Amino acid sequence: MQKTNLSVIVPVYNEAPTVKKVLDQLIKVKEVKEVIVVNDGSTDDTEKEIKKVINSKKLGVKKIKYFKKPNGGKGSAVRLGLSKVTGDYTLIQDADLEYDPREIPLLLDPLDREGVKVVYGSRFIGSHSNLLFWHRVGNAFLNFLVNLLYNTTLSDMETCYKLLPTDLFRKLNISANAFDMEPEITCKLLRHGHNIFEVPISYVGRDFTQGKKITWRDGLDAFRVVLGIRFLPPSLFR
Repeated sequence: MQKTNLSVIVPVYNEAPTVKKVLDQLIKVKEVKEVIVVNDGSTDDTEKEIKKVINSKKLGVKKIKYFKKPNGGKGSAVRLGLSKVTGDYTLIQDADLEYDPREIPLLLDPLDREGVKVVYGSRFIGSHSNLLFWHRVGNAFLNFLVNLLYNTTLSDMETCYKLLPTDLFRKLNISANAFDMEPEITCKLLRHGHNIFEVPISYVGRDFTQGKKITWRDGLDAFRVVLGIRFLPPSLFR
């Protein structure tokens, strides 16, 4: 595996029960050189849990850089994090334990292959727990739409695990503030002609009683983003 200076952005909103464990796992991953934690205006004990890690004497804790802002959505938190990263590659890590930080090296392995620059971790070609039915239906529909409109064969365009060169990530000029950031990244990559390499990852989905935040309204926003980017005139697309 090629030497990669990897930064990980962790957008966090009201994830007090899980954020400490996520950060504890992240700082143990030797391939991760920097962890940018962005507290997106949490109203629970999220900050308290983050500071437990920052103020600990655990090996690797110096990787963490902590920022907080008023609540503006996942996309806005990622944008702030992206302005702070120093690594040549950037990955997004949710703070809810649905994605396992110990699998990050799986996304780095393909970078040795000719022509591979962007790597996605796919939840649907790897082992996973049962998902909420309507979330799966919505995800499958949006994925089909992207494949149809952008002439590709992705299995999981909505995945959180998106590994990109940092300079490319910044050039995408992501504007979405909420979960529609995910299709915006994917559709802009495809519109710019970038190939996406997928690797299987494991996934343990949550339900609403466990803090799941994405709803059908986010699906509608994603639908608008997918169509909007595809049919935006070339003169206006960037």
